[in-house]
Amino acid sequence: MNLNNYQREAQKTDRVPGRKNAQAGVDLVVPLLGLAGETGELLSEYKKHLRDGSAHLLFKDRVAEELGDLLWYVANVAAKFNLKLEDIAQGNLKKTKDRWGSQDTSLIVFDAEYKEGEQFPRQFEVQLSEVVVRGKKKIRARMNGKQIGDDLTDNADDPDGYRFHDVFHLGYVAVLGWSPVIRKLLKRKRRSNPQVDEVQDGGRAQVIDEGVAALAFDYAKGHKWLEGVTDLDYQLLRTIKGVTSLLEVRERSMGEWQRAILLGFDVWRAVLKTGGGRILVDLDAKDLKYLGPPNKPGTKRVRSALPASHTALKRRRPSQDQ
Repeated sequence: MNLNNYQREAQKTDRVPGRKNAQAGVDLVVPLLGLAGETGELLSEYKKHLRDGSAHLLFKDRVAEELGDLLWYVANVAAKFNLKLEDIAQGNLKKTKDRWGSQDTSLIVFDAEYKEGEQFPRQFEVQLSEVVVRGKKKIRARMNGKQIGDDLTDNADDPDGYRFHDVFHLGYVAVLGWSPVIRKLLKRKRRSNPQVDEVQDGGRAQVIDEGVAALAFDYAKGHKWLEGVTDLDYQLLRTIKGVTSLLEVRERSMGEWQRAILLGFDVWRAVLKTGGGRILVDLDAKDLKYLGPPNKPGTKRVRSALPASHTALKRRRPSQDQ
C-alpha cells in the first residue's frame, strides 16, 4: 500500500479531526499522547517476551499490532501538520543514507576540469616539525624541504596540540578532495575561473574550513581526542553539513565527513606524540597516513608529487586573498 493512501484511509477513523475542539490543541495532544502510549505498549510486550521467552506465543503478533497503532498515530500527527507520510519517509531515507549509506561520490573530483597547476596532487607528503623562533617553540610545515605557510603555535594559554591542526585540513583533502586552506597554501587556487576562485577558494571558504577544524577539535577535546571512537555525534555532523552547505563540499556525505575527521585525529594523535611527523596524503585511496617522526636536518626526504615551484607560500589572512 502507498504510504499516502494509507494516511488518507487512516484519517477516516480519526475521532478528533481538524481543530473543532481547539482548546489546548486537543486535536494534536491526543495523537501525540497516543504515540507515547503505544510505545509503552510495545515495550510492555517486549518485557513479557524477556520474562516468558517462548511461552509468549503471540509475541510477534502483538509487536505487529503495536507497530500498526504507532503507524496510525504517526500518520495522524503528520496529517495535522499538513505533512505527507510519503515525503517524511523519503526524507528519512535520504538522511540515513547520508549518515550511514554507501555513496559513490568518488567520481566527483572538484578540480578535475582544471589545469594541473590548479589541481590537488593525487599524492603528496607534508612534514611537520618543531622549530624554535626567538625562544618560542612553533610548528613548521614543509614540502620537498620548503616551508609552506607560517609557523604555528597553539594560540592558547594551555598547550593543547592545536598547533598541529593542519593535519585536519590534510584529512579533508585526502577524504573529501576539499580544503580551501590547503589549496591556498599549495598555490592551487582555481584562478582560471574567477567565480570559483572567489567563492570556493576565497576568504569566506577558508574561514569556514578553519571553523570546521576548530569545531571538530572542541568536540574531540571532550571525547578523549576521539581515541577508540568509531562514530561521531549526529548533531556535530549536521552542523558541519549546514555551515558548508553553500560550498562544493556539500556533495560529500556525513559518512565521508566522519571518516575525514576520525582519520585526521588518528594522525594528529601520532604527530602530537612525536612532536611532528611525516604525513602522506593520498587522494586516490582517500587515505591519510602517518609515516613516522619528522626527518632530522640532513636526512634524505621522500619527494612528493607536487613540483617544488608550487610549494613556497606564506599563509596570509583570508581577507588578503579575495
